[in-house]
Order: sequence, then C-alpha cells, then structure tokens
Amino acid sequence: MEMNTAVTALSALAQETRLTVFRRLVAAGPAGLSPGHLADSLSVTGATLSFHLKELHSAGLVRRRKDGRSLIYSANYSAVDSLVGYLMENCCRRPAPAE
Repeated sequence: MEMNTAVTALSALAQETRLTVFRRLVAAGPAGLSPGHLADSLSVTGATLSFHLKELHSAGLVRRRKDGRSLIYSANYSAVDSLVGYLMENCCRRPAPAE
C-alpha cells in the first residue's frame, strides 16, 4: 500500500459517523447493508449517510453492489487488511545495534 492510499483511508475513518458506519458494515459481514437500514439504525438522514458512504467508497474502504433496484454496501476487507498491514509493517523489527 502506498502512503497516499493509507492517508486517504485513515482520513475517511477519522470522523465519528463514518467510523460508526464502517464498523456496522464490518459487523454485517459480506452480505452488507442497505443505506436505508444504515440510516434507520444510526438515526441519520439519507443525505448525510450518502455523503459518508461516498467518502468511505472513494477511500476504497467499502464496496457497493446492486441488488435489484437497491444498493448494498459492505466493508472491503482486503483494503482493511492492506491498511492494517501497512500500519504494522515495521512493528517487530529490532533497531540496528549502535556501532
């Protein structure tokens, strides 16, 4: 993952409503949720939710698919795995001994 991609994803998650939406989508699993269900469960307007879903989708953190005439959103688990991997990339390396 490139740094710009990581920054975009982290920026998208650095907002309370978007983080809550994303966590709901992670909990929903691959089946995902409709915007109507999300809006009702979060008590946000459709326009507000649409804005936040657009940001998460643009950051690559959620996917959307059509189911008939409805859109279904789900977490993009591979993008999340890449982000976590990027963040943890150097976690267990020991510093080089001083000469």
